[in-house]
Amino acid sequence: MNQYRFLCLFMFTSLMACSSEKAPTEEKKSPVMVVTANPHATEAGLEVLRAGGSAVDAAIAIEAVLSLVEPQSSGLAGGGFMVHFDASENAISVFDGRETAPAAATADMFLDADNKPMGFLDAKNSGLSTGVPGMLAMLSLAHEDQGLLEWSSLFKRASQLATDGFNISPRLYGMLERYGKYIPATLEEGPTEAHEYFFGDNDQPHPVGHLLKNPDYANTLKLIAADVSAFYKGPIAAQIAEMVQRPPRAGRLTVEDIAAYQAVKHHALCQPYKDVQVCGAPPPSSWVAVGMILGILENSHGFSEKGAEDPMNWALFAQAQQLAYADRDQYVADTRQVDVPLQGMLHPDYLAQRAALISKDSAMPSITAGDPWKYNTATTAQVNGIDATQDVHGTTHFVIVDAQGDVVSMTATVESIFGTTRMVGGMFLNNELTDFSFRHTDDKGLPIANAVAPNKKPRSSMSPTIVLDNNGQFLMATGSPGGNNIIAYTAKTLVGVFDWGLSPQDAVDLPNLVARGEKVRLEKDAAPDSLIKALKDFGLNVDASRGENSGLSVILRKPDGTLEGAADKRREGVIGTL
Repeated sequence: MNQYRFLCLFMFTSLMACSSEKAPTEEKKSPVMVVTANPHATEAGLEVLRAGGSAVDAAIAIEAVLSLVEPQSSGLAGGGFMVHFDASENAISVFDGRETAPAAATADMFLDADNKPMGFLDAKNSGLSTGVPGMLAMLSLAHEDQGLLEWSSLFKRASQLATDGFNISPRLYGMLERYGKYIPATLEEGPTEAHEYFFGDNDQPHPVGHLLKNPDYANTLKLIAADVSAFYKGPIAAQIAEMVQRPPRAGRLTVEDIAAYQAVKHHALCQPYKDVQVCGAPPPSSWVAVGMILGILENSHGFSEKGAEDPMNWALFAQAQQLAYADRDQYVADTRQVDVPLQGMLHPDYLAQRAALISKDSAMPSITAGDPWKYNTATTAQVNGIDATQDVHGTTHFVIVDAQGDVVSMTATVESIFGTTRMVGGMFLNNELTDFSFRHTDDKGLPIANAVAPNKKPRSSMSPTIVLDNNGQFLMATGSPGGNNIIAYTAKTLVGVFDWGLSPQDAVDLPNLVARGEKVRLEKDAAPDSLIKALKDFGLNVDASRGENSGLSVILRKPDGTLEGAADKRREGVIGTL
């Protein structure tokens, strides 16, 4: 723990046993706000808060609804990270619900007969890619710690929507229209439950506005509401294991793997920035890269006063990303099985060393990982191979402030769009194990940190974030979906608000810029041509041909104590208040 003290971690005792529900307080009520990626989810959260529930209670209701209405992004058969601020203690904690590989996982499980990585879609749409779901275990652990309402009451809105039906939204339809061809329609391709759920007799996806009912999910929620162990040790676990083990490309997950899963309460990882503390989840989350971006920026030559209007400020932001991503890709993995130089990665001297590589005049000639081990006294240096983890997009994010002033910033996922496309109990199974590197050694034979191993958690890009002011009070919550891009999206909102003086919504609306490796992706539709040209002239390899599909949700506490929210217009985000 010495290295964590150095990193300004908030110290908490671990939650070792079930505790009674947190008693409601008589303290003065603070403003309440919910921001999610879907109107049904926002209303579910508000409904719980109206009933006197906590931010954690609301998060449970929200995720249960998102699992139904936004199944392409997250679900109860997936996982996530929750960062929680307890206003009564001015303390931040992290609840880790990241999935784990089965005990029978092997380093070569994603290699084909020729010892080459199998195609991503073959791996994704298979039983091989499903990890033990961590979402419900995480939500249950958080509820034991911070719940105000009865667990069983938190699934009512989701159950009603599953029973009575919900209208297919434009975004869900768009996902089906673009990616429905990858959902198996015949048993030769794979289990067909998802095709039967989403497609009509004409073999076309149900249109926008179609009333979609999911009685299987309603029954699953009934079992979970009565006892969460039904998921991990009861009939649901058996159904998940059976589905995972079906061909083609049968997986190795067993009921024993599912029963053994345990969510974890962690200390938060924090980075000082200007006069605030920015906090997130430790590995296997990649939040440390967000902290590195901020630390590199603070040690650099600094932004001009022109803020987002100055292309050179964007060039500085891009270079800070490139350096942080290089280190993240090289070193971050499950710390239960791999030593990660966290102390070194956030050491001010190391950040200053990395920042010194940034030029005011032109792009960096090369981008490689640094050597944070020399600043990492708590562990022995390791030589890692070059990462081979693939870049995929998915996930959802939401933020909540409750009447007690407690805050949740939570990112949840089933990994890729519709996970494995396999369904159990009305839920999509995750394909989180494709977040591992398919190769376990690089071309030089060096071990890759994020390689597959039994019971290991794959590295995650999820980076839910909470910011505290210099008095330790809640200031802002942010985060985003978007695969590896999450780090860049989240950092953008922090820079936009704290460096460029923007409102949360204006920060969210800024063009998304993702600089991982030599290529710098810039959101063409949001970025002016003058910015694209200036960054190219600076020497950056700019790709302005792709849309950057973030889903940022932000809440900021203003100086007068009121709340200001922001929802990403790139998705179906909605801000809700009471």
